[in-house]
Amino acid sequence: MRKLKIGIVGTGAITGKHADAISEIENAELVALCSSSSERAKAAKEKFGIDTYSDISAFLTHPELDIVCICTASGHHMEAGLLAAKAGKHLLIEKPIEINLNRADQLIDACEENGVKLGVIFQNRFSADYLKLKAAVREGKFGKLLMGNAHVNWYRAPEYYSGSPWKGTLEGDGGGAFMNQGIHTIDLLLDIMGDVQSVFAKVKTALHPIEGEDLGAALVTFENKALGNITASTALYPGLPERLEIFGKNGSAVLEAGKLIQWSIQGEQSEPIIADTITGSGAADPMAIGHALHKAQWEHYLNAIEKNEPVLVEGKMARKSVELIRAIYRSSELEKEVELPFLDHI
Repeated sequence: MRKLKIGIVGTGAITGKHADAISEIENAELVALCSSSSERAKAAKEKFGIDTYSDISAFLTHPELDIVCICTASGHHMEAGLLAAKAGKHLLIEKPIEINLNRADQLIDACEENGVKLGVIFQNRFSADYLKLKAAVREGKFGKLLMGNAHVNWYRAPEYYSGSPWKGTLEGDGGGAFMNQGIHTIDLLLDIMGDVQSVFAKVKTALHPIEGEDLGAALVTFENKALGNITASTALYPGLPERLEIFGKNGSAVLEAGKLIQWSIQGEQSEPIIADTITGSGAADPMAIGHALHKAQWEHYLNAIEKNEPVLVEGKMARKSVELIRAIYRSSELEKEVELPFLDHI
């Protein structure tokens, strides 16, 4: 089996999750790392024992490189991604794809123009319990969808922001609790409920001294006329597990921290819920999630490259959550309902 050779741009904490996942996949090998800092590149070389670079142009000339995984600050995905796409490298990008629609579209267009596969990390799409829920919705077991809610009511200690030059900033993070933390569950909500017609929202900075929001709520109307509530925060101590709630005419289900905790369908005997044991919640600790679902997404992505098949979470799908979050910010700014498709004003 041919091994696909992978390089990662960025040496922050999430890089370790990807490295651990790649190390467990037979047809994948991590061969290079790139950091914007020569000091961090040197430290990464000592930690991982592979080629490291502090210049992305040099990194992209690595003779074995097939795939580039981007793990930089969210607002810096585009620059590295455009260079990698033009160099003919397949791209797998940590969420969000970018922090606004203009930058996201440039990435999507560059990958299409250069014939490379673009995937975006939304590893929760691959949990067993979520896949069970999605299949049941697609099969019509819950009937006509009436409401879908996403709640990411988390807490981050002050050090989470003070220890990072980009988290909570508009330039690096693109916002706060919605764009960074809430986006995973928002992605699941959109995958189940479909496209959004309009949103009315309010966000604010309640606790942390940051540019982005640490508290917010949104009322969503989906194109299928179902309603939805979204809340996101990093200010709600001690931090509760994230929840996805799906209600249909014939039943409902609740996913909490990636595990099914409620499942009811009219006319069917309740079945025992066997929770997925490999998921975790970042309610209070962003590194508490493990790497098993990253591994599952990597395996899917590598298979898509090998067989030239579609990527599950490709660029245009990943763009949807950014579009909704940007519309949430705009709605809060204007203090009125915003319709989608949304023309980003940045």
